[in-house]
Amino acid sequence: EAKRSIWDAMCVIRNLVKDNRIVYGGGSNEIACAIAVNDAADKVPSIEQYAMRAFADALESVPMALAENSGFAPFSTLADVKSRQLKENNPRLGIDCMDKGQNDMKEQHVIETLIGKKQQIMLATQLVRMILKIDDVRSPGEGE
Repeated sequence: EAKRSIWDAMCVIRNLVKDNRIVYGGGSNEIACAIAVNDAADKVPSIEQYAMRAFADALESVPMALAENSGFAPFSTLADVKSRQLKENNPRLGIDCMDKGQNDMKEQHVIETLIGKKQQIMLATQLVRMILKIDDVRSPGEGE
């Protein structure tokens, strides 16, 4: 386990050398992205808005898992943090896994590399597309 932790730390450093941009962790960026995707879905009049909302729901699974693994009620914890993000207009609010009484991930110094977060989302999206392709689900407008 110690070897793996050192390897993970070296990968984080490698990612920061490649691109030193960071995002705040604790599920804060996933919640903020889900809010933005839902807002964008409100402006789409076609059936594609349902796919966008499903993507936003998938993004929220990360903070839900963090809350559940930290011993909190996942739905109420996510709802509380999401409503606070909207009310306070603060995208840094995430799941307080260490139960410090502070949801601001900047204050708790919880960060992730942007390149790592982008890779996670892209890999998950590619996996879903591959599953849909295997199941022969067709896109709107495709011929029979």
